[in-house]
Amino acid sequence: MAALCRIEWHGIWFVTGTFDYDLVVIGGGSGGLACSKEAAQLGQKVAVLDYVEPSVKGTKWGIGGTCVNVGCIPKKLMHQAALLGTALKDAQKYEQWRPAVQNHVRSLNWGHRVQLQDKEVKYLNVKGSLLDEHTVKGLTRTGKETMLTAKNIVIATGGRPKYPTHIPGAVEHGITSDDIFWLKESPDVALECAGFLTGIGLETTVMVRSIPLRGFDQQMAGLVTDYMEAYGTKFSWRSVPKSVDKLSSGVLQVTWTDEQTGKDQRDTFDSVLWAVGRAPETKTLGLEKVGVKLNKESGKILVAADESTSVPNIYAFGDIGEGRPELTPTAIKAGKLLARRLAGRTNELMNYDNVATTVFTPLEYGCVGLSEEEAESRHGKDSIEVYHAFYKPLEFTVAERDASQCYIKVVCKRGGDQRILGLHFTGPNAGEVTQGFAMGFQCGATLTHLKETVGIHPTCAEELTKVNVSKRSGLDATVTGC
Repeated sequence: MAALCRIEWHGIWFVTGTFDYDLVVIGGGSGGLACSKEAAQLGQKVAVLDYVEPSVKGTKWGIGGTCVNVGCIPKKLMHQAALLGTALKDAQKYEQWRPAVQNHVRSLNWGHRVQLQDKEVKYLNVKGSLLDEHTVKGLTRTGKETMLTAKNIVIATGGRPKYPTHIPGAVEHGITSDDIFWLKESPDVALECAGFLTGIGLETTVMVRSIPLRGFDQQMAGLVTDYMEAYGTKFSWRSVPKSVDKLSSGVLQVTWTDEQTGKDQRDTFDSVLWAVGRAPETKTLGLEKVGVKLNKESGKILVAADESTSVPNIYAFGDIGEGRPELTPTAIKAGKLLARRLAGRTNELMNYDNVATTVFTPLEYGCVGLSEEEAESRHGKDSIEVYHAFYKPLEFTVAERDASQCYIKVVCKRGGDQRILGLHFTGPNAGEVTQGFAMGFQCGATLTHLKETVGIHPTCAEELTKVNVSKRSGLDATVTGC
């Protein structure tokens, strides 16, 4: 290992000797764990620091980060509970699901710790901050300090939900996604949360300030919210919250302004969940002290294509990186590639283009590539062709469920071989469908490739291989027949 060690003498720190570690990772989420384990497998001496600051409501959890504890995993499990609740009117109630979800999350926490031990990664449950480009200070819950030196330091601390602190009562009486999966009682309150709460039988209202699913194709977002409204989720459109007050009865009174009428409105709820974005976990890391540059508006770390920051030997990736997708799979892959580059095994960079994702609302929405709006902005409306279809899933037929929001959209370049720019799908198992087609984007998929693909019958995914009606044609895009 390279020469450097940090020692203290009469309150003064000196640098000498060798590093404690080849790599220290601050953050034990999906990306940080992937990076640390990959580096260890490549022969690096690695330590990972992870510390969960309790939420405003006191909620805390184990190693694994947002995805495992308060994000993807519990969300998908509750989404499945809601689907079963829709399919079977006598499905088990929420209280029967809550401990099962929490127990599964705890098993994942334990599994991560076992994997770190198996790969000989040193795990420290301490809050990390930077002293210089090679030194990390760890602080335990009891205030005990420990120092670690490393040739390279990786920051993968992710983000936490925001509170609208300018709204009176928001912090005191509201909760966030950090808390919802660990509540002891059912809440009455983010489209994904609203969707599964409605699905498990809770009266739910979503207050929308401007548009739903910002950053996604807005036609698809409209189909998702239309479906949710049809199946019981209430929406309060163009509404700006003003205050939250706790009444003597214990319920919460929310006051908001209806921007369509300009008048204030009030209603009472058992719980208020804020889903107004996430903030990067950068404030306590000591970044500016060592020269790591941030985007002052977002608070995220400015990173290059190789995840390097403005300070040599300090790297950052995942949700904390400016301009990076806030998605677990991208963080995992980026972390592994970074570990390989730091170990001198590859020069391959993370490809952040055409990353597929899914919104797990009651009617799932999966997409990869550009939205129709983005495609128009980049290429011009006359240079793209949009093919689409309204279809009815087979599983909707016997149950006589409304399928008017089940829709497919394929956005293509208009000329030549019609390269596919974006693919969008609302319907059952959208994540599974989209994941399969996403590989085609890495191979330069065209509309011809899509049409030459033989579908699996009877599936929803096969409708993508049959799409042939363009929006420009004005023809009816409803699928008829088998």
